[in-house]
Amino acid sequence: MSIGKVLRSTGSWYEVIDEGDACTLSCRIVGKLKLDRENLTNPVAVGDRVYYQLDTGGTGSITGVLPRKNYIARQSSKSRVHLQLIACNIDQAVLVTSICDPPLKPGFIDRFLLTTEPQNIPALVVFNKWDLYGEEDRALFEQYRKVYEGIGYGVFGVSAQTGFRIDALRSALQNKTNLFSGQSGVGKSTLINCLEPGTGLRTGELSSYTGKGTHTTTFAQMFAMANGGFIIDTPGIKTLTFNNLEVMDVAHNFREFFRASVSCRFGSQCTHRDEPDCAVKEGLANGSISEIRYRNYLQILSEIEAQNYWERNRKY
Repeated sequence: MSIGKVLRSTGSWYEVIDEGDACTLSCRIVGKLKLDRENLTNPVAVGDRVYYQLDTGGTGSITGVLPRKNYIARQSSKSRVHLQLIACNIDQAVLVTSICDPPLKPGFIDRFLLTTEPQNIPALVVFNKWDLYGEEDRALFEQYRKVYEGIGYGVFGVSAQTGFRIDALRSALQNKTNLFSGQSGVGKSTLINCLEPGTGLRTGELSSYTGKGTHTTTFAQMFAMANGGFIIDTPGIKTLTFNNLEVMDVAHNFREFFRASVSCRFGSQCTHRDEPDCAVKEGLANGSISEIRYRNYLQILSEIEAQNYWERNRKY
């Protein structure tokens, strides 16, 4: 029995690199592996450390999964109570976005951070396409930089086209396993190619009809970085929903809200909406809590409550 790391997942096949001799081979899952959690739809994901054995014909069989230190998952498109594993054993998550081309969707940043925060995964917010930004765009970048750096997230403004601040970002990735994510069209694949030219990822253009990007990455895949560390490229995201969560799950994972809740009258059970003596509402009034983050928070809560109401009242 050997131990390897999953580099790519293409449905039924997984590319595994042996931890000893660094050889790679294609593997399939044998039998029905026991899931770490019953609500996960896939037992193996990129970044997993797995037990495998060699088969005839030069392929292998995955027989088990070693314990994970963390993971990033999305709600399954088929069930609100199931999650799809995206990647595991991550040192840092990198959200690639842009102020323009396509236009920034502020709520998406906080939705992404809601996937990293429960797993205590450090995150960077990278605003790509700096070469396209006008004066107003750069002012908006500064506004978001202050918000997210102020609560402990790293923020970069970069250009994959001109190389602006690419070296600084590359330095922040060194010797870490970095998961890259982002909405289609923000230049994620182009940025990865710029950071690590040997990857050769396919890139796409924005649709002239919809103004949205097309998916150029269809499966998650991991690449070694020349100066140490790994990049995990993931498919572009259209939307992130959290109907599998409850209200308090969200409240506890907006990090500055949770820190402030120690001063709320109802403590960690405060939803920060209509309760009296709420420290988060006081922070909004004095400017220590971001209105942008708070609006996004309320929108997510509204969606979760609407979905939960529908689930409780639907007729079978």
